[in-house]
Amino acid sequence: MRTQLYIDGQWVDGSGTLDVIDPSDGSVIAKVATSSDEQNLAAVDAADRAAASWAKTAPRVRSEILRKAFEMMITEADYLAELISKENGKALPDAKAEVNYAAEFFRWFAEETVRISGDFRMAPSGDKRILVTHQPIGVSLLITPWNFPAGMATRKIGPAVAAGCTMILKPAGETPLTALAIVDILERCGLPKGVLNVILPAQTGPGISKVLHDSRVKNLSFTGSTFVGKILLKEAADQVIRCSMELGGNAPFVVLDDANIEEAVKGLMMAKMRNGGAACTAANRIYVARSIGDKFIAEFTKAMASLKMGVGREAGTQLGASVSMKERNKIAELVDAAKAGGAKVHLGGTTPDGAGAFYPATVLEVSKDDEILANEVFGPVAPVVLFDTDEEALKMANDTEYGLISYVYSEDLKRAIRFAEGIEAGMVGINRGLLSDPAAPFGGVKQSGLGREGGFDGVHEFLQTKYIGVEI
Repeated sequence: MRTQLYIDGQWVDGSGTLDVIDPSDGSVIAKVATSSDEQNLAAVDAADRAAASWAKTAPRVRSEILRKAFEMMITEADYLAELISKENGKALPDAKAEVNYAAEFFRWFAEETVRISGDFRMAPSGDKRILVTHQPIGVSLLITPWNFPAGMATRKIGPAVAAGCTMILKPAGETPLTALAIVDILERCGLPKGVLNVILPAQTGPGISKVLHDSRVKNLSFTGSTFVGKILLKEAADQVIRCSMELGGNAPFVVLDDANIEEAVKGLMMAKMRNGGAACTAANRIYVARSIGDKFIAEFTKAMASLKMGVGREAGTQLGASVSMKERNKIAELVDAAKAGGAKVHLGGTTPDGAGAFYPATVLEVSKDDEILANEVFGPVAPVVLFDTDEEALKMANDTEYGLISYVYSEDLKRAIRFAEGIEAGMVGINRGLLSDPAAPFGGVKQSGLGREGGFDGVHEFLQTKYIGVEI
């Protein structure tokens, strides 16, 4: 298990250590190194030194490193999944699914590395040729969250490697072990020294601020809360650093009156309970047509009640612990406030006794104005609102500052597409509860972020466009 910093191709001790906690029982599973300001800037030095040669490295070479990393992640999937479950708390089936998902980013971008295209054409005036090429943007700072410690790392590292950028990765303090394991894999696959560096600032805010104010850093890719994203955007503005921001979500899940209830419940279980609800794509506001409301709530409650809660690595566990007691208590506070405001509890809603950051699967029936609907509940809590018309549902779905992802269920495809086109979101799932795909552009609108990750768009977040006019 790697617990050191990784700077300029070397595993090095830090200026201090940080405890990594197993949230299922509160035990310390590792002490990872934290970095000083000097070490943070040493990582920038290393990335800057490696930048020119890495940018000139043949695309096929970069592609093969990613392909090998994909194969190695799949080979070591069981180990990685257990590591994720230990430090994140999620159930082992969720963790295994994440490893496969994360590895696919390496495979997808291995294929994209050799297919970055440009353009060559005659100008309309006929006086020159227009040559358009794409070049690596340069040293990139990557900041990843705790909820998908493998998937969020590979979704950034993969396109950066494909584009020919060098990187400084700052993983979440709650879940650094998975990121370090992935860096170890890339090192074993031949990634040159200095191309990828890992820091964990002892003082996160000031440390990251100093990195962002280094003129050699050209790009920031961040996944996390909208609150922190706004702070980073302000910091990045001082050096006019280009930013890709995958921020908060508050996804509506809309079930129209002609939906297949059985399929909608299955879809909602995926959209709500993936990673125990701790996902920016999680269905946080469930809007159900009143005419089918009672039946839908009964079937959904039955499905939620069937989930077995327990330590993520124990056989049969489907709902693990939250990442920390702090996060668990946030969930409990939101539910308690909803209950005090008149929410009807169909399932759960009570913090369990005993050790571990556990919270049970919970189904609430709330009014359209309940405060819980304004919050991104990062846990297994599903507030349901009944509606009467499509227009009312659409208005409620768009009544948020977020616009990452939305879901709609209907057996009438024309009706569903019309509804999807009216939703203010970067992604919409029609009759699907799971939408994320390495081959698709992932990102939102409004305060859910800037730019896209994955798909053909993902690599261009690490490229800059250059136009060359050629005299003829």
